[in-house]
Amino acid sequence: MASRQQPPRGSAGRPRASRGAAAVPVGSRMTIAVLVFAAFAAVFLLRLVYLQVIVSDHYSAMASESRTVSFTTTPRRGTIYDRNGIVLATSVEATTIYANPSEVEDVPYTAFRLAETLGGKESDYEKILESETTFAYVKRQATVEEGDAVRELGLDGIYFIADTRREYPNGSIGGQVVGYCNVDGEGITGLELQYNDILKGTPGTYSAERGNASKGSTPIPGGVHEETPAVDGTDIMISLDIKMQNTVEQALASGVEKLGTEEGSAVIMDAGTGEVYAICSLPYMDPSDMSSSKVGSDQLKPITQAFEPGSIFKTVSILSILEGGSMTPESTLFCPATISADGYTISDSHERGDETYTLRQILDHSSNIGVSLAVQNAGFREFYDDILQYNLNERTGVDYPGEASGTLRPFENWGRVIGYNASFGQGLSVTPLQMVRFYGAIINDGVEVTPHFLISKPQTGERPEYPTEKVVDSPAALEDMRSMLRTVVTDGTGKAAGVEGYEVAGKTSTAEIAEGGVYKKGIYNLCFTGYIDNSSSQLVCFVGANEVSGMAQVTQIFHDIMATAIEQYNITPK
Repeated sequence: MASRQQPPRGSAGRPRASRGAAAVPVGSRMTIAVLVFAAFAAVFLLRLVYLQVIVSDHYSAMASESRTVSFTTTPRRGTIYDRNGIVLATSVEATTIYANPSEVEDVPYTAFRLAETLGGKESDYEKILESETTFAYVKRQATVEEGDAVRELGLDGIYFIADTRREYPNGSIGGQVVGYCNVDGEGITGLELQYNDILKGTPGTYSAERGNASKGSTPIPGGVHEETPAVDGTDIMISLDIKMQNTVEQALASGVEKLGTEEGSAVIMDAGTGEVYAICSLPYMDPSDMSSSKVGSDQLKPITQAFEPGSIFKTVSILSILEGGSMTPESTLFCPATISADGYTISDSHERGDETYTLRQILDHSSNIGVSLAVQNAGFREFYDDILQYNLNERTGVDYPGEASGTLRPFENWGRVIGYNASFGQGLSVTPLQMVRFYGAIINDGVEVTPHFLISKPQTGERPEYPTEKVVDSPAALEDMRSMLRTVVTDGTGKAAGVEGYEVAGKTSTAEIAEGGVYKKGIYNLCFTGYIDNSSSQLVCFVGANEVSGMAQVTQIFHDIMATAIEQYNITPK
């Protein structure tokens, strides 16, 4: 009987555990698998909840942002009118063209068509179209016609915004006064800068949501909205008379050219109101073509630059003497050919021998020595105090940016030669507008007004008021002063300023020019400041030409300007 063979240890029939590990029941393995699956499901569910609920707004915004462009909208800037309602600066419809470079499929072709239509270099447009952004300006404030022409091309990724741009219908006429704006609609110079807060309005905000790029693509319907509407700016009316401004600019440019220089300035102001009718300085500025403007053309020099006035300041000296009562127009004074002070020798601009002059003749002949001795006799301190009284050491307060104030040494630093020099307008400085304000007080019963441009806001009817100040209390001194300024024109150095049938009054000047602590030889600043006395007008006019070689005058320029003013404003003698 054969024996029954036993299976070897560890073979089938009895499970054998592997070395170092415990056996895991089948049920336990299923449990682990379920737990692992549940963990993955929980993580997925939590992630889904996080994405769908917690940060859904964030990702939604990111998705929207990828197809949305946002920018500010420019309000319509207020119009600037001259005193007669003529438009000097206005905003007109324009089109701003921009690109989403990510949507431009053919950059070279698109750049070629843009350059062909708008002008400029293809390479410049290629740089724009290849930029890493979803919004890039192609041309800001293009004309409506330019915008329409580009729109008709149907270029991928090219879009359009309704906009406005600034126009200056009169070009360079009055350009320095009006000033100009940058492409963002901010005033940069002139009254555009001075009244920027009034004119500019308040920008709005705009956003547009776009779909996939396609030829001539447009915003998603309902996806364009203006979050904040723009508020248009306020119109202003200024005192400038653009017709008279043109007359003054032409007369100045022509007259200065005849004098062999390129620099000059002019002002016309109403002494009774302070309204500036015309003001300019060479070179002129065209705000509609700033690319061709010359250096310094944006400066309105009668306001922004002070100078040594020379003999037109003798009127200040004479009025001070008349107010003090030390001399009358017919009082006489011995005037030697030269006088000395502090190591300096002073003489008149023309050679002469010793003379005895009346105070009137001293002004008629514009004698440096005569006015120096007359002021010395009246008292340098009194003269200095009157300069302060006439506000010739202070800005006028004109509503124009960058007004200069001039210079006047403190009296404790005065010596005799400084007093002499100041008496005939050297060694101190003023602006032409300061001198116009002072001369205006002579014909306005001793009252100085504040020069200004803004006269009203047409939309509201608001009319600003400006300060005035009584600076001369003696009617007799004012009458004598006016009489003396008339004889400067009839009998003295200002004859060429006369206008037949009218009593023109004023004072000439041939001022030396300081440079490096000394005065230039044979180079002068020429001036004339005057008005038509005893007439229906209180217009005061300053004319100046700078850096003129040799002795000359600007009285003919004054004559030409005021002759036109007489006709234009129907000025009649009293």
